[in-house]
Amino acid sequence: MRITYILPTSLLSLALLASCSTREPAPAPKPQPPEVVTPAPPPAPILQPTGDWIDWPLAKGDWVYRTDERGSIALFGPPNGDATFLVRCDRNQNKIFLSRAGNVARGGNMTLRASSGLKNFPARSSGSDAPYAAISLAPDEYILDRIAFSRGRFAVQTSGLMSIAIPIWPEFTRVVEDCRS
Repeated sequence: MRITYILPTSLLSLALLASCSTREPAPAPKPQPPEVVTPAPPPAPILQPTGDWIDWPLAKGDWVYRTDERGSIALFGPPNGDATFLVRCDRNQNKIFLSRAGNVARGGNMTLRASSGLKNFPARSSGSDAPYAAISLAPDEYILDRIAFSRGRFAVQTSGLMSIAIPIWPEFTRVVEDCRS
């Protein structure tokens, strides 16, 4: 006995169409060469002033004194530019903050030099929009008096930043005295 299968016409048409397809599968993508990453060049070395700090050229700029809701502040830097250095009396915290433009790495230091001595302090980044390396001092910290009575200048040396000599003007001392009163 013979069994005959009858396929529906539409199914048979589909099978015939599929067998006639000449479309080839898409070729596999060609392997791309690995991306070459060029390492960033090392940072340029910081050119430190040479010789005795008392002979370093003074940083360019002027002092400006201001008061605000926190206390008083004296900023040193070029006119119409960001401050290179600042001293702030924060009355709420009873602290004096000294900040120098630039970032300092964790574990960095700031050394303050005056004609009658120097003192080293651990510094940290201020965390503000403009990067500053900062230290905080008690208002009666003796190095502040040494700076105030220094012979025309004091120096700030901060880890990873160029050392600078800053002229000592009354604005610095005025902020220190504001915090002591």
